[in-house]
Amino acid sequence: MVSTSMTLERALDILPSHMRMCVYKLAETIKSSSCCKITREPGPVKGGSTVIAFAPDPDGYMFELIQRGPTPEPLCQVMLRVGELDRSIMFYEKALGMKLLRKKDVPQYKYTIAMMGYAEEDKTTVLELTYNYGVTEYNKGNAYAQVAIGTDDVYKSAEAVELVTKELGGKILRQPGPLPGLNTKITSFLDPDGWKVVLVDHADFLKELH
Repeated sequence: MVSTSMTLERALDILPSHMRMCVYKLAETIKSSSCCKITREPGPVKGGSTVIAFAPDPDGYMFELIQRGPTPEPLCQVMLRVGELDRSIMFYEKALGMKLLRKKDVPQYKYTIAMMGYAEEDKTTVLELTYNYGVTEYNKGNAYAQVAIGTDDVYKSAEAVELVTKELGGKILRQPGPLPGLNTKITSFLDPDGWKVVLVDHADFLKELH
């Protein structure tokens, strides 16, 4: 039994591995915890067969629970809604070197998704780009911060990103360099839809962990 003071993240973390694979059981565990609620009951995704459910954490951030087989990375994906899917695919391919892993159009429910990443979906966390028919812009609010990605050279990466922003949109927010007090080198930018991405020097980040 999960204690009533636990957050959603903690409720997910304590579950045995076999239970993490069953969204139905996980949804019942979350409901019994009293820390949060299920906002979409478990069931097949619209236009597909994958079983999912939705549960916000105490701060209102939405988690999608996805039923799938064992994987080395249980954090499946981060989803961004975009206004022009092909432009966004090209941006993440050119600016960040991601690969288009799969693309699926679901016309009966008026949306298209593109899964982007550096390895297959069962191997690592990926970026899901979602285009809803006819929606070209989204209100970013003030809760979203950024997606952070490691790089071997923030200076060269920033040069590549800047070239792509001139072609496809977006802009550099912070020129590459060390963070005051940490010395970890980063650069940050907006993609064509205004989502913020931070590139972090991989070697510097590893030093922070020690």
